Amino acid sequence: MTDQITYQVTVADLAALMKRTAGVNVDPDDLGRQADDGFDTFGLDSLGLLGIVAELEKRHGRSLPEQAERCKTPAEFLALVNTSLQTGA
Repeated sequence: MTDQITYQVTVADLAALMKRTAGVNVDPDDLGRQADDGFDTFGLDSLGLLGIVAELEKRHGRSLPEQAERCKTPAEFLALVNTSLQTGA
């Protein structure tokens, strides 16, 4: 019997990663409400997003799709990352 553990990156997780890896403070509630706004709205640039991708790859021991570092919005990023973590793709 194999137990499959599925981990979802939440808006709160993303807000914490933004602070820890890029020094960008954002309220998780605001991030959730504005998830379709660009990362630049929150002060996160492409280098900051690369740091978040690297941290998630390290945390989960697998590579994320190359498109993860090109996502423009938190909603797009979370959808891509969570799909990747669920499918292992």
